[in-house]
Amino acid sequence: MTPAAPSSFAPRLTAADLAGTVPDPADAPAVRWGVLGAGNIAGSFSDGVRRHTASTVVAVGSRDRAKAEAFAQAHAPGARAHGDYESLVGDPDVDVVYVATPHSHHHEQALLAIRAGKHVLVEKAFTQDAAQAREVLAAARDAGVFVMEAMWTRFLPHVAALRGVVARGEIGRVMSVVADHGQFFPFAPEHRLYAPDLAGGALLDLGVYPVSFAHDLLGAPETVTAVGALTPTGVDGQVGMVLGYPDGVQATLSTTLWSRTATTAVISGTEGRIEVARTFYAPTSFRVERHDGAVWTYEGFRGEGKQYQAAEAARRVTAGETQSPRMSWDGTVEVMDTLDDVRRQVGVVYPGE
Repeated sequence: MTPAAPSSFAPRLTAADLAGTVPDPADAPAVRWGVLGAGNIAGSFSDGVRRHTASTVVAVGSRDRAKAEAFAQAHAPGARAHGDYESLVGDPDVDVVYVATPHSHHHEQALLAIRAGKHVLVEKAFTQDAAQAREVLAAARDAGVFVMEAMWTRFLPHVAALRGVVARGEIGRVMSVVADHGQFFPFAPEHRLYAPDLAGGALLDLGVYPVSFAHDLLGAPETVTAVGALTPTGVDGQVGMVLGYPDGVQATLSTTLWSRTATTAVISGTEGRIEVARTFYAPTSFRVERHDGAVWTYEGFRGEGKQYQAAEAARRVTAGETQSPRMSWDGTVEVMDTLDDVRRQVGVVYPGE
């Protein structure tokens, strides 16, 4: 049978079509943020909070007070600068602590904030391993505080849109997810991504994006198969993964520190596919192509998007909830279990494990 010609009246989904699906971050209740860590990702998060939400970054903590002061001046004018993390989490003006340090320290610092009675947003990967994740979440459950992994991709408009496409059955039954995330980092033993004591490697920093993307669409895998290559310091420099699901469904994922890859994603179903443009895990666009010839696009925006996860945290905290259904505690643990399995197969062992 000859496929139908592409429709000249193919639908186009825009931000206006998502009204009510992805709430405007500016409409979320205001909370007071304390930022633990003064690196680049903390800066982009703070900028998003300041520019696009009603919330405020009221404090920043670093082990170097001068760095905290410089960070506040650049990203959170008027915020109090703390020269240690204990005083940051103890700041009475802080409602929610955003942990933005290397993965090796997330467990310790999330527990520090929870013990101080603070709600917590923890950068991805949530912790160094699944055992640490379970410990953090158990502490949060006992304390009755909100905790969420800062997997900002899950809260972005284009992800809500493509999930809607899948849910409506526009590409049929999803059979395959393909995604990659690679960046080029020259080898430097002292760099955090090459340092075992900082839980370095491509997987926890970059590979967590395609793994979490596949999990968002397909859930926890039944099987995990991984191959990889290690750096001279013993962390993963490059990893390929195949996640297996019932009835032959697969996710084929890759990550590397050694090459800047396309950073795209493709979701293929029995009746069509969704091609997510570069960079799939950040605000972007996608194209839907059905087997009947219909083609249409979602025209997303480009730029910063961390305000969406900040707004989600603010809404849940204000409502007295302890987790978000879009990045649930079970989901975080399932992603960490997958990452643990991949590391085991590749042969990456961090100090103390």
